[in-house]
Amino acid sequence: MQLSDDIVYLKGVGPQRAKVLATELGVRTIGDLLDHLPYRYIDRSVMSTVASLQDDGQYVVLRGQVTHLQTVATGKFRERLTCDFFDGTGTLQLVWFAGTKWVREKLKPNTPYLIMGRPALYNGQWQMSHPELEAVSSDGDDSRQPFLPVYNTTEKMKASGLGTRALARITETLVANMPPIPETLPDSILQHYRLMPRREAYFNIHYPSSDQTLDQARKRLKFEELFFLQLDYQYAHLQRATASQGRVFSHVGEHFNRFYSECLPFPLTGAQKRVIREVHDDMRSGRQMNRLLQGDVGSGKTLVALMCMLLALDNGCQACLMAPTEILASQHHATFLRLLDGLPIEVELLTGSLRAAQKRKIKQRLAEGEIQILIGTHALIEDDVDFHSLGLVVIDEQHRFGVQQRSRLWTKAAMPPHILVMTATPIPRTLAMTLYGDLDCSVIDELPPGRQPVHTYHRLEANRPRVFHFLKQQIDAGRQVYIVYPLIEESEKMDLKNLYDGLEMVQNYFPRPQYQTSMVHGRLTAEEKEHEMQRFKRGETHIMVATTVIEVGVDVPNATVMVIENAERFGLSQLHQLRGRVGRGGGQSYCILMTKDTLAANSKERIRTMCATSDGFKIAEADLRLRGPGDIQGLQQSGILDLKLADIVDDEPLVRATRDTVRDLLIADPSLSQYPLLQKHIEHSRNKMLWSKIS
Repeated sequence: MQLSDDIVYLKGVGPQRAKVLATELGVRTIGDLLDHLPYRYIDRSVMSTVASLQDDGQYVVLRGQVTHLQTVATGKFRERLTCDFFDGTGTLQLVWFAGTKWVREKLKPNTPYLIMGRPALYNGQWQMSHPELEAVSSDGDDSRQPFLPVYNTTEKMKASGLGTRALARITETLVANMPPIPETLPDSILQHYRLMPRREAYFNIHYPSSDQTLDQARKRLKFEELFFLQLDYQYAHLQRATASQGRVFSHVGEHFNRFYSECLPFPLTGAQKRVIREVHDDMRSGRQMNRLLQGDVGSGKTLVALMCMLLALDNGCQACLMAPTEILASQHHATFLRLLDGLPIEVELLTGSLRAAQKRKIKQRLAEGEIQILIGTHALIEDDVDFHSLGLVVIDEQHRFGVQQRSRLWTKAAMPPHILVMTATPIPRTLAMTLYGDLDCSVIDELPPGRQPVHTYHRLEANRPRVFHFLKQQIDAGRQVYIVYPLIEESEKMDLKNLYDGLEMVQNYFPRPQYQTSMVHGRLTAEEKEHEMQRFKRGETHIMVATTVIEVGVDVPNATVMVIENAERFGLSQLHQLRGRVGRGGGQSYCILMTKDTLAANSKERIRTMCATSDGFKIAEADLRLRGPGDIQGLQQSGILDLKLADIVDDEPLVRATRDTVRDLLIADPSLSQYPLLQKHIEHSRNKMLWSKIS
């Protein structure tokens, strides 16, 4: 038996079950089944009794006998199977609503069984639906494994007789006849960290003999996952640093110097100066830059990006900035025109909503080199957009673009342009230890002078009159207000505030003509959105009622209050982004989180975190704990990080150890010539798409 063998040939599987395993779990080979790990274990030595049951949803193990099997028709071609389970202290009813024929054939009355499941009271009687059963010795002697693995299954699997116990029996057969499992880690690492051999780890992760062996098996397999994740990123970073040539931008000329001396709107912070030096060092090194710029909302990332673009211009190249929305692209364009006023620099805006004649003219001027800085949306990556000499690409809110979209920018220049990607969503320190291996990263961790932290408060519906009174005070003082709703129209499934009802309520409380209101949402055309945003920006309206379309990029320094309705429905990162729309001027700003009276535990934690801190990195850490990490390597960059066991938050010491181990290995042996096992892994992974390579 080999790891690559088809699962169909394993005892207990067969063609029908193999098809179900492939469809439901993606398990097609022996190796796939070994990698389908238990998500918890049942300690068979800890037995409960019917008399001691509590209605608390806990998983229990009981030992007893079944009697009085009964099948009841519940509809056409549907039936329910019930039986009594007696353990000497009381009786529990067992119920099956699916797979009844298979269960009825297997159940033997007056035979000892272990049953496992979650009991519940139903009409005053204890009941357990779809329990897991296992026949045991009548004399009570049971020398089998003390820990029973529990595997994820689906309803279709259970209907095919592939519940967690059936899956455990199949896996037990596999583990008892374990195929050869090649080692993947060098002996030196196994010895240094006292790691269990790989074959032994797989045996003990499925059927541990004790808590200690289970811990050792988990440590070994977690270490392996994190080690190879680090190796992929750090090796790719090393290869790029040595093999990826880039334009040399060594000259600091008139564009940069004149802007710095004549146009800079305020003194740069120390963090901004440091980042500009880091970028310039990259761009004059002779290798292609691939740098991630992190900075909290309002930290001045756009100004840094512009000054880096001026370095490209000083070296005879063009630069472009790609933004995820037309609103944000238009705002960047207006900001650049304002900042560069008086300098001989051609800046243009290219978006999908421009007329065909306008697009043709811009594309022609771009190809001839007349346009030095181009700002736009996805329109920048269209096939007929040709640059004369593209040297620097800046991507704003890079997580909103797919890998394939970003990669098309590489085709716009003969030599790959330098890449600077920006995000206002800080990457937590624990996640950064896996990401930073393949990215050069810069962080702006200072706010510009005069910026004050936004005061954040949690308010319930009963507090609405006081909240609206406060909004009136702010408006009467010459300030403006955002009110954000999660939905455009009412949903029958979700009891949430919606935009149109909200607009009506706001206009009733803030009547015209004394108060003017704008509304922006995703169903408006680009022209309609821009019209409403400009009215608000010019101060013609006092209140902006909107959906999360204003999450990024809207810059109105006079807006001092952000009200977020149904705040419990938003994630921490999104709440933080929305809060970042205020606090952009010199005055004190406020964020008010409106929620319903009763909140789930996670929602309470999010609201509490928002009120406690305005530090984006602390918020990102909390968000990581609550939601788990996003997929940092896949094409979609969504879902869960591709780790079966390791958790980059809980296993931070292992993350740190694997990062340092890989770093030391590559410093001592960059080609991994002494480590054929690792070379084999790199060769196998070479065709994988690492998103940072084309960020």
